[in-house]
Amino acid sequence: MRFFLVLAFSLALAGPALAEQPSIGVAIYGQPKYAAGFDHFDYVNPAAPKGGELHLANSGQMGTFDSFNPFIVKGLPPLANGASISFIDLIGLTFDTLMVGSADEPGSAYGLVAESVEVASDRSWEVFNLRPQARFHDGSPITADDVVFSFDILREKGSPGFRAYFQNVIRAEKLADRKVRFVFAGSGNRELPVIMGSLPVLSKTYWHGRDFDKTTLEPPLGSGPYKVATFEQGRYIVLNRVADYWGKDLPVNKGLYNFDRIRTDYYRDPTAAFEAFKAGEYDLRSENESKKWATAYDFPAIAQGLVIKRAFPNHRAESMQGFIYNLRRPLFADPRVRRALIDAFDFEWSNKNLFYGQYTRTNSYFANSELASSGVPTGEEKALLDPYRDQLPAALFTQPYTLPVTDGNGNPRDNLRAAAELLRQAGWEVRDGKLSKDGHPFAFEILLDDPAWERICLPFVENLKRLGIEATIRFVDSANYKNRTDGFDFDMTVVHWPGTESPGNEQRDLRGSASADRPGSANLNGVKSPVVDALIEKLVDSPDRATLVTRTHALDRVLLWGDYVIPQWYKADDRVAYWDKFGMPSVIPDQGVQLFAWWIDPAKKR
Repeated sequence: MRFFLVLAFSLALAGPALAEQPSIGVAIYGQPKYAAGFDHFDYVNPAAPKGGELHLANSGQMGTFDSFNPFIVKGLPPLANGASISFIDLIGLTFDTLMVGSADEPGSAYGLVAESVEVASDRSWEVFNLRPQARFHDGSPITADDVVFSFDILREKGSPGFRAYFQNVIRAEKLADRKVRFVFAGSGNRELPVIMGSLPVLSKTYWHGRDFDKTTLEPPLGSGPYKVATFEQGRYIVLNRVADYWGKDLPVNKGLYNFDRIRTDYYRDPTAAFEAFKAGEYDLRSENESKKWATAYDFPAIAQGLVIKRAFPNHRAESMQGFIYNLRRPLFADPRVRRALIDAFDFEWSNKNLFYGQYTRTNSYFANSELASSGVPTGEEKALLDPYRDQLPAALFTQPYTLPVTDGNGNPRDNLRAAAELLRQAGWEVRDGKLSKDGHPFAFEILLDDPAWERICLPFVENLKRLGIEATIRFVDSANYKNRTDGFDFDMTVVHWPGTESPGNEQRDLRGSASADRPGSANLNGVKSPVVDALIEKLVDSPDRATLVTRTHALDRVLLWGDYVIPQWYKADDRVAYWDKFGMPSVIPDQGVQLFAWWIDPAKKR
């Protein structure tokens, strides 16, 4: 699912054209930026030299791996810290998809394995015409049989996200050796054709006789620009660039994948990982700790100009990051309780004292974009929400959603007083300094897998203690964390849901009722709301961009007023430190820095 989400979120998603004629690219609304015959994307250097090694690392969250099958719930596939907030799915680099997105437009995609695509004018079907030169790494051709197999096996045995994405696909059909059709249920899902374009193509022959739903340390047969060369489980993995990669000269690949080798080392201790970077043991760090960014990058290599510390701007929709409640726990069923805990989190103090004022409070599930709701619903958005008035808070229609604010002095007395009153209204009483109800104490655990969160959680825990709430912090390793969150075995944790410029089908897995009790789904907090479900379906059926924006505002507003998350923060740039051995294009697209458009500069390397 991680592999599929990376494709679906960090690439700009696209949808169908309105004609049945073959096209190299499609856009959700309007026309793609790049026309037939384009040579390369604008944010790459088509003459970038090939060669050298990119040396990466991973530590803390997912700081190990035990499987090379990224398509199922079980196991931890190898990930690497990249140049942005998203992890690099290393095994994802060994697979090709039918189409790929561009990083400099909000909703277009172009053919990779597929030479062209045809979409019915009523969007009831889609046909992909495969490139005759498309090959797996063993030289075998990619055929329609492989595409149909990939769809069927991922829907049947893949992670729950695939079933949510494929919900409106009736079947895949082989029309010829290099021609495959997907038949859709209904005709209003503009995003669905590109979801099928994002399908990773697996080898039917390779998987015959193998158990797809089991973990494996045998690298599966792929077709992408890299393949696994060597590895030691949980310690390192090396990918080699495929010298005769079949797609290396395609316009969508030109100027990309310039490193001959990508090595990733794994560190269990984040402090040891940082010291290794300072010593030149690996090349690049995406820094997500504001304290480190402000104070720790003062070592000699920085002063000598050998290491560059740079914030790369981006204009992508920011993620919703926050403490999430597990709504399956009766403790968090009352919305007054959830709002009380929101009141107890002092963002202003944390930003001032822990983050050096570097962050902005997240106030939307689609922050930093036109998709974020604001004010009160009016016009078409109000008309969309009016039928659900009896299921929504009355205040949603009369006042903007706001988060509590403090002066940052560390004593949020007014906020805690408001929280205490909400808890009293919900039936909780303080006895002997402890909050309880019906003889049961208000106690819960915050599950984490990265020690860096301790300094952030402790002040929150202290504020809760002042309310009589006993909150404890539990650290587990990455494997245990994944197992527990996949099985929804937690009270509260921290989640970072990737942002998207084109929300749609993925919302079913993120927030749909059908995914709430499906182990391994992305609906970690267990949202079950008929209103949310209805708005997601309307969002999926949006006929144009303006309608999509309006319906996203409505969904965002309902989610915010549900108080399902204690929102945290975001920063609209990518903080990267790197040893100065790279060349890079001058253009940074809206989606942010594109690491695989970089290359090794021989002079800088020396």
